[in-house]
Amino acid sequence: MSLSSLVFLAVLLGVNGSPSVTIRPEASSTDISGHPNSLPETADETDTSGQVRVLEVVEAEEDEMATGELNPNHYPAQRAANVVRHYLNTRYGSPYRVFTLNRVHSGNAEDMADAGRKYQLEISVQDFISNKTEKCSAEVLFPRGEPQDSPSVQASCEELLKIDTKAQEEAWYQQNKNQSLVTAHLPDSYGHIDPGNEPLWHLGIVAASFIMLNESTENTLYNMAQVANVTQLETENDQLKFDYYILLHDMVSQEIIHWKLLFTWSPAEGVKVLQKELMPKCHHCETVEVMANTN
Repeated sequence: MSLSSLVFLAVLLGVNGSPSVTIRPEASSTDISGHPNSLPETADETDTSGQVRVLEVVEAEEDEMATGELNPNHYPAQRAANVVRHYLNTRYGSPYRVFTLNRVHSGNAEDMADAGRKYQLEISVQDFISNKTEKCSAEVLFPRGEPQDSPSVQASCEELLKIDTKAQEEAWYQQNKNQSLVTAHLPDSYGHIDPGNEPLWHLGIVAASFIMLNESTENTLYNMAQVANVTQLETENDQLKFDYYILLHDMVSQEIIHWKLLFTWSPAEGVKVLQKELMPKCHHCETVEVMANTN
């Protein structure tokens, strides 16, 4: 039985002028270690050395929709589990609370006829900022039909929700309430994020989770790759208002997908997406892939 390819995607870097991108393999991993959009390489190891970790698909057949018990490390279980982190970010995320998938312990898929496919998962979810991790039970239903609705998610991660970030959020809110702030792409062309801009990066991940949750199917696996541009607009109704240009990476198709997001945030109201727009494909973007085929 042949083994499928290992795909190594280099860190997404470099947006100069217009929001076109170049993916370069030489970026320093120390500047982006512990990226909150990373995927675990194996069930027993979490790699924190790069922006996008390697996901190994051991058997090509695993990419097909299977029922019953799933290999926790293969695409079907990983896709469903990553939908859970997007869901948690949309519900509870903030500039100081970002959820990431730490590990898939077990998974089971069930065909629900016309309703879709339901995944029962046992996963470990990590709060990227505090590094606290909790084992959670989750259920993801990918509905059938055209146009396809967004996945339905139920998840129980009560201990992570007890992490108190109110003081940090209020201080950042007051600091930025009465100022206009324009920031270039995050990370910058060297893969670095200035510590003062980290809350903006985290906020971008949370806002992008609304898109990634809505767009996720059994055939996608999304990460936010870069904030190409962020502009803080005039505060309205006590809500900080932002215009983000973000780049998403679908690890299945290897596409870099461009979106614009207009949203507000406050400690009391969280993220509220006002507008989202899928941008035309970038014809100047380059990717670097290293393929290793094993027979």
